[in-house]
Amino acid sequence: MFQKRKRQDDSEEPKTKPEPKTEPEPKTEPDRKILVAVDFGTTFSGVAWAQTRKPDVQTPIIQWPDAISEGLEGVTSDKVPTEIAYDGQNYKWGFEIDDSAQRHQWFKLDLDPSQLHNTDLSSQNSDPLAAPPGYAYSAEKLATDYLTALRQHTERILRHKLPESALASTPIEYIITVPAVWSDMAQSKTRSCAEKAGMGSGTNLRIISEPEAAAIYSLDAMDPHGLKVDDTFVVCDAGGGTVDLITYTVSALKPILKLTEASIGSGLLCGSSFLNRKFEQFIKAKLGKEPGWDNDVLEEAMKRFENGVKRQFCGTFGERFLIPVPGLADNAALGIKRNKMTLEGTEVRLIFEPVLNEVIKLVMGQLKASKKDVKAILLVGGFGQSAYLRDSIRKEVKSAFSAKTEVIQPPNGWTAVVRGALMKGLASTSPAFAKVGISARSARKHYGVRFKRLYVEGQDDRSHRVWDSFHGEYTTRAVDWFVKKGDLVEENKPVNLVYHNKHKVSSGGIDSINATILFSSDPFNSGAPKYDTDDGVKQLVQLTADLSSIPTHLFPTKKGADGRIYYRISFVIQVTYYSAYTTYELIYDGHNYGPVASEYV
Repeated sequence: MFQKRKRQDDSEEPKTKPEPKTEPEPKTEPDRKILVAVDFGTTFSGVAWAQTRKPDVQTPIIQWPDAISEGLEGVTSDKVPTEIAYDGQNYKWGFEIDDSAQRHQWFKLDLDPSQLHNTDLSSQNSDPLAAPPGYAYSAEKLATDYLTALRQHTERILRHKLPESALASTPIEYIITVPAVWSDMAQSKTRSCAEKAGMGSGTNLRIISEPEAAAIYSLDAMDPHGLKVDDTFVVCDAGGGTVDLITYTVSALKPILKLTEASIGSGLLCGSSFLNRKFEQFIKAKLGKEPGWDNDVLEEAMKRFENGVKRQFCGTFGERFLIPVPGLADNAALGIKRNKMTLEGTEVRLIFEPVLNEVIKLVMGQLKASKKDVKAILLVGGFGQSAYLRDSIRKEVKSAFSAKTEVIQPPNGWTAVVRGALMKGLASTSPAFAKVGISARSARKHYGVRFKRLYVEGQDDRSHRVWDSFHGEYTTRAVDWFVKKGDLVEENKPVNLVYHNKHKVSSGGIDSINATILFSSDPFNSGAPKYDTDDGVKQLVQLTADLSSIPTHLFPTKKGADGRIYYRISFVIQVTYYSAYTTYELIYDGHNYGPVASEYV
């Protein structure tokens, strides 16, 4: 009714009913492309590639240069450490870095500083081999150089795998993954670093959210005959630095498996690298004052913990592990004999406990938020392959929820993200290859447009009251929340929001139209704020359409309640949601004024 009239800024009127959603125009793709997916991880990174002409042949890169060999046979591993070390203008990366050398680690998280403070683990457990951040190199510099090395190595691999003529005539398109909980600034920095690293730009560089990629691969790897519509799964991507979770419900089985987010994703900085740091604290406290203790002893012990203990520990009674401690004298009280120390399973359990507790809290929170019967929890990522993590989650879920909820470790769990990212990229260029798709996801924040609506006495704060001469009534500055936290939004389907702008003819022509997109994180889930000045309401993007070249006589006019003549024009804000970002575009008279990319909704 009349009181529901909505306006944007001093010159904008009510938003009309949103236009129907339309499918985007089909894109024409070159006959052949090479797609390269990059899982830029906190502690390890992975790469996989495929040709669009042969989408069923997907090849993860497992060969990496080491400190000795510059060839392709240095180290065989599913992933490469996300580490870089400088020597003047030169640098080494990944496995090239000597074990005892100081290196830059965790610089991915420095692209989004907010992630560094979301758990006490990061402040309580530092790494002595991590070079001090912020002195000589910015996070952007570190990420750009690392991604450059990763790209150069990938293209070197491709030169050995494909004929030179085919490689020279085939464009390479990169896909890079980012955490879904990252800020708009962090995603923008990641894209910028990838572009500077030579991975393309604009639409030739795609960004995909990590949990979505993990879900696409993991659910495809499951037996499709056992899936039913409304089955719900929690995907837990537990890596070295971060643990990200998201819940999906099967919304369709044919023609492809379609998933809808059942709850808002969550994540924390509580990955498996904290186990290494807890172990380091433990062994220093236990052996640090013994004769013969030095960095070499520590290095050998850390290697054994990383490559053996951490991966093999199951939490069963009587487990024991032998840790090399070369140069330390036999000591029965400390369990040292013949240059080896016996590490009891009970001691390992204490090292795991604080990290494990953080992960379990995330899992339980996701189960509660889904408000559905969860069929299975899918553990992916390096930490996700831990038997002790799997069994601990299984025990907690059985106790608090239902024994029917399974905890599954899909095959190739450590590389699930990069494999899923490649699958999604292939599906967009070769639709016939699509197997799993995300039909809708839950908005993580409120998103809206600044506007003015009718002032309601007794409901609105008088301090926000403003007289509107055109309509001859009081209005109040507010926010039109076109998406509220928890709402489902569909991917790749533009939504057109129609607004009206008014401007006094006596004030001159209309040079431009401006629209402000706002957001609110609403951390306590108290609901969307009422006014644009409320706490927590922040500007996301500013949209502008330059109309200065349009003759003023082409703008429609209308007489206002004050008897004056106003220009009154309609414009559209087009919103399109993608895997890891959203675009906003201002459209007037059928002319698009360029999209502005922003954060993942």
